[in-house]
Amino acid sequence: MLTTIAVIALLIVLSGFFSGSETALTAASRPVMHHLQLQGNARAELVLKLHRNQQRLIGAILLGNNLVNILATALATSLLIGIFGDKGVAYATVIMTALVLIFAEVMPKTYAIQNANRFALAVAPLVAPMVWLLAPVVRLVQLVVALCLRLFGIRVDSGEDLVSSAEELKGTAELHTREGRMVKADRDMLGGILDLPDVLVSEIMVHRRKMIMIDAGQAGRDIVAEALESPYTRVPLWREDPENIIGFLHAKDLLRAIGGNSGDFSAIDVAQLARAPWFVPETTTLMEQLNAFRERHEHFALVVDEYGALMGLVTLEDILEEIVGEIADEHDVVSTDAIRRQPDGSLVVEGTVTVRDLNRFGVWNLPDEEAATIAGLLIHEARRIPEVGERFTFHGFGFQVLHRQRNQITRLKLEPTEGG
Repeated sequence: MLTTIAVIALLIVLSGFFSGSETALTAASRPVMHHLQLQGNARAELVLKLHRNQQRLIGAILLGNNLVNILATALATSLLIGIFGDKGVAYATVIMTALVLIFAEVMPKTYAIQNANRFALAVAPLVAPMVWLLAPVVRLVQLVVALCLRLFGIRVDSGEDLVSSAEELKGTAELHTREGRMVKADRDMLGGILDLPDVLVSEIMVHRRKMIMIDAGQAGRDIVAEALESPYTRVPLWREDPENIIGFLHAKDLLRAIGGNSGDFSAIDVAQLARAPWFVPETTTLMEQLNAFRERHEHFALVVDEYGALMGLVTLEDILEEIVGEIADEHDVVSTDAIRRQPDGSLVVEGTVTVRDLNRFGVWNLPDEEAATIAGLLIHEARRIPEVGERFTFHGFGFQVLHRQRNQITRLKLEPTEGG
């Protein structure tokens, strides 16, 4: 009898080992293991190998776990029947359920989830040979499972990854931010980097209505005066028609020309100083444009639509601001805040504020697929240009138009509705 009890105790310990190993190996951080692998940790490399085929890993552990649990229960039932007769079945059921639940499931899994990386590194050398040994049986079990599921029209061999790595990283950062383990600014920076391949230059560009441009047909003195008054180092030049951009003037080139002519502005040929314009389509992604800036050693590009019409301009700084937030220097024009929180909790927002910036401001999820700015989103949802004072409710927010200039909504009020 003592031998049987000892065997049952050993089997419960093995069951706890299998349960804890399954939890630890599936919950272990792959980035941490990869970092340890680069440092030469053989056990971390083993954990990553087991991760690469999780179906085989889980199948082998479940097979081993069920074997020891069933054997332990059978031995306990046989032992207690011999002592108590038919009542031994009930006693064995109650006792083994409690022992397996506490010592073979809850306790090892609790420890493993709290110490996943350490536990995984410890058990990997023991689990790996077992996975290899039970591989033929696991394959057979997987085949039977696949055939059974296929009878119900379910295919398990598609191998389709439903969540991209970028979405997984965004979700992880969002979760850590809500739990207080990551500050919002860091989450926004990570999200900005991951969004670069999905955001178009048309969504962040300076619209042509806000562009500062200089008429190249003016006298040299007037052109120089306008360029020096501009807060920017690069200013587009146009001739005859604002759509006809002949190049852009760089402040450093202008200063060299002024110095070379002893300060004589009238002797400066601005057309000779102008650098060739670079046009990019509005459908270019920020990642593509960032790479293009690096390859061409440029910081400035003009954005055109499919018909070649000028839409606006985009700079390297605009792309960097998508990652790190607003960048201001001593020459930037200081304006009032585009998003102002009111005492009642509502927001007064300039119509040109992008939906992405507004989402970052309030940790919201307003859609930015159909419109780049908040005014554009309102017009898209309303299917018309609203009048001043009109109110709408979309996407969990109440919208009220506060100011409109001709056909442009310049200021509106946003207020989260119940459940928004």
